[in-house]
Amino acid sequence: MTILYITGAGVSAASDIPTFRGQDGYWTIGSKNYTPMKMATRAMYKFNPHEFLAWYYHRFTTYRDYGPNEVHKWLSDKNVNTQNIDGLDGKAGNKNYIAIHGRLDQMTLYQKNGLPELIAAPWYKVDESRLNDSLLELFNIENKNPKVNRSFKPYVLLFDEYYTELYRFREAKQRMLNADKMVFIGTSFNVGITNMALQIAAEYNKLVEIVDPDPVALSIGNITYKKMAAIDYIQKMG
Repeated sequence: MTILYITGAGVSAASDIPTFRGQDGYWTIGSKNYTPMKMATRAMYKFNPHEFLAWYYHRFTTYRDYGPNEVHKWLSDKNVNTQNIDGLDGKAGNKNYIAIHGRLDQMTLYQKNGLPELIAAPWYKVDESRLNDSLLELFNIENKNPKVNRSFKPYVLLFDEYYTELYRFREAKQRMLNADKMVFIGTSFNVGITNMALQIAAEYNKLVEIVDPDPVALSIGNITYKKMAAIDYIQKMG
């Protein structure tokens, strides 16, 4: 049986990384002047790149000191599509997981079209004593004005962007089509990729398993609920 694991922020919670919609999550705290729904946009990058980059820099500083937990390690040899941008699946040794929303430790050339090369993001070089200026310099942004084909942006899917081949969208969808069973771990089903997976599961009558202490009730067939944390699930699975 071919199994595809689709993971969300709940998987990284055991690494002490806040879930987006939890009390301390980034979708809750936002920034001083903007809500998260406004911060994580291409428009914010274009018109307020210093605030945009500072917000993502603070997210990176949260992630960088944490390593993969036992769930990431258990998934390291498995077929994984993750919504997480923390890169912990890669740190756990998974060589071919798909980070459908990108990876915060990487950046790409700012382009309107095309598939730019992925480059290591320069977060470690940031001078916090002059945070905004340092970020703009490292991402090659002059006069607070990102330039197409010259400036860089974090490799993260933003709210006003679409799933594209840059994020391995076609391959991620093919994995869903090829799977006999899809196991959702730690996701709130509030993103497009999980909705697509559920539509495929319903259309092709695939097995679905949801692992979550408080799972969302879904109206599709062939579904099993595992009301437990991800760490308890993988311990039970062995």
